[in-house]
Amino acid sequence: MTTVAVNSAPRPPGEDKRWRIVDAAMRRHGYDGHGLIETLHAVQQAFVFIDPPAMRYVAKALCVPLSKVYGVVTFYHFFTLKPAGRHCCVVCLGTACYIKGSGDLLRAVEDQYHVKEGETTADGELSLMVARCIGACGLAPATVVDGEVIGNPTQAQLIARIDSRLERKQPT
Repeated sequence: MTTVAVNSAPRPPGEDKRWRIVDAAMRRHGYDGHGLIETLHAVQQAFVFIDPPAMRYVAKALCVPLSKVYGVVTFYHFFTLKPAGRHCCVVCLGTACYIKGSGDLLRAVEDQYHVKEGETTADGELSLMVARCIGACGLAPATVVDGEVIGNPTQAQLIARIDSRLERKQPT
């Protein structure tokens, strides 16, 4: 005699109540694989990043291959596999910004905080991101620090703005 599990729904990777948000997103789409991106958006919104246990849970719940989930997460730039820092600096590398020196701004931040684009400092305080265009070409070169658009900053001004957010003293 074989037994059949009545409730074979996958269990969330933890007891965190934020999984309810993810479950609600999957339920809205009828646990269909077509709701994968919306479900991943829910995971990202709830947890700020998408880790391997979350990908396995979503794959199992939506009956899609884990490779497909991983492919979607790594294809779209909105999704991230690592937790972000407490603060975020985005440097626009769009054509107008790049021509006006955003590459130099990016290198200045990398050198000052010992972080590369797409990474977070070792202390978890600052994530450095790049964007292909933030739609502020008239302010070129444009950056965004913790959601605030900063137009045409010098390297020193950008470092000072980040330092003020990090509550660090500027070097003299």
